[in-house]
Amino acid sequence: MSATGPLDRFRAILAGAARAIAEDAEAEVVFASDGSGQAMGKVARVPSPGPGLEPRLVAEARGAADALALRLRHHNPQLHLARAPASDSDARAVFDGLEQARVEALGARTMQGVRANLNDLSEARVRVDAITRARTAEEVPLATAVALLARQRLTGEAPPKAARAGLELVAPWIEEKAGAELDALTLTIDDQAAFATLSRRLLEDLDLAADDPADQQPEEGEEGQGEDEGADESDPDTDGGDAGGEMDMRSDQTEQDEGEDDSVDTEADVDEGDAASGQEGAEQARAASQKRNWSDEPATDYRPFTTRFDEIVATDELCDEDELGRLRAYLDQQMASLGGIVTRLANRLQRRLMAQQARSWDFDQEEGLLDAARLARVIASPGHSLSYKVERETEFKDTVVSLLIDNSGSMRGRPISIAATCADVLARTLERCGVATEILGFTTRGWKGGQSREQWLSEGRPPHPGRLNDLRHIIYKRADEPYRHARRGLGLMMREGLLKENIDGEALLWAHGRLLARPEERRILLVISDGAPVDDSTASANGGTYLERHLRQVIGWIEGRSVVELAAIGIGHDVTRYYSRAVTIMDAEQLGGAMIEQLAALFEKK
Repeated sequence: MSATGPLDRFRAILAGAARAIAEDAEAEVVFASDGSGQAMGKVARVPSPGPGLEPRLVAEARGAADALALRLRHHNPQLHLARAPASDSDARAVFDGLEQARVEALGARTMQGVRANLNDLSEARVRVDAITRARTAEEVPLATAVALLARQRLTGEAPPKAARAGLELVAPWIEEKAGAELDALTLTIDDQAAFATLSRRLLEDLDLAADDPADQQPEEGEEGQGEDEGADESDPDTDGGDAGGEMDMRSDQTEQDEGEDDSVDTEADVDEGDAASGQEGAEQARAASQKRNWSDEPATDYRPFTTRFDEIVATDELCDEDELGRLRAYLDQQMASLGGIVTRLANRLQRRLMAQQARSWDFDQEEGLLDAARLARVIASPGHSLSYKVERETEFKDTVVSLLIDNSGSMRGRPISIAATCADVLARTLERCGVATEILGFTTRGWKGGQSREQWLSEGRPPHPGRLNDLRHIIYKRADEPYRHARRGLGLMMREGLLKENIDGEALLWAHGRLLARPEERRILLVISDGAPVDDSTASANGGTYLERHLRQVIGWIEGRSVVELAAIGIGHDVTRYYSRAVTIMDAEQLGGAMIEQLAALFEKK
């Protein structure tokens, strides 16, 4: 039957417009007396404008229908569910609000009529929200405030007037904590997965979402897969004989993960003393590196022409906070497609490390802690004496891992994106396991020589000058620095123009020296490179094998005389001819697995 009344005709037109915007023939619109504007599946419950088609209610109905249509068109519910926080209702509400702001902004940006309708809908939502009644910051719904700020960033629309007073109570705090992530949202608006990843970072900055489905969910899937494939044949901790103990260990691990994440959140926000200590340590390391005692290093004919123009820099010294935020957002986009497999591999490494740290007990001891599990036999047979248990000391050593990443021009593109992704995921994984992690990069300040070469030319080109380029060594993350403090800086690897030439020998000595200054009992240095040392100006003045010969001498000295354990991964380059413990991969996509296996082998080495 065709629609006859004005209200029926309006509903039919509204539904037709919604189907056209959603590009979905099943989209439907129904009138509801509550005026909630909520959607259930592909049906939008919109406020009825009544027989008189009141203009304000008509506009709100249009906005609710448009919001449903845009969600059907731009939203993947399975992806959203997989990335959403599971245990924190406040975090989930903020996460949902950000996604709704994203899909609605996609329509508002391209269709002016839809933009006007959504503005009316926003006014209607705010009228029934607690933000209009808030008198203190504690009374402001965080989900509403964050969604309004995100909407402003994504569309340029000011918050509704009714919400501004309440929003002003919390906006300064939100901007201080997560302003950079809010700014970066626009870079990922077209990619739901990348937007969700960035939203999770924003939640962390607001002290929300302690659980991370990117870490947990793949692990569950991997465990199921492992059972089908033989329960990870290379993992000695997954044999069937210890199944019950492993389940207990994993339960303990989950509790520890939650506690670790909570402690990291607190430390990132209130422990300014650690940050100051880390900064002081960086300054000391910088001073030590700039006044190197060459007699403490391998005896070679290698030398720099001058160290005057070399630099050791932190990420915030190379670009400002706004640019770091944009670069981090771009890295998050790359991680959306690369992070899944790396995270599953990292979870495997985490289980291996946790297994080595798992608590174990010696039972039936004469003294120690009372063994409650054996009380039943004392009750059944009073002649039995009480049984005690003693915790066995773990042999898991206090450990620090340093990732030294080649930042040369040949790493540009896919290799550096994957290297940054792997470093990011590993830093989080090792931090949960109580392993300190440092992430370093090495390149040069210029191409084919810099100010060092200019000085050499001005002095008349003396023969055998040594290294003729200016080193740039980058500290992406200090070992004592919580991951959350360093997360944004890892995006610097995505910066165009950063990657130049590579002088590997001195970079190894620099990273090695930093490890020797650490208090940990065990020190591991993992080098990631895609080629032999290259610097045209140095090679042309000293011979083509000058840098490579020095690299071999440094590696031999570290492997033969140092307490630092050295391993390397070559991307498309055979590093096994330099390093005794090394692996070569031909495709950058294999980097995540290679890093995990190298570290796992080092940790499991007797």
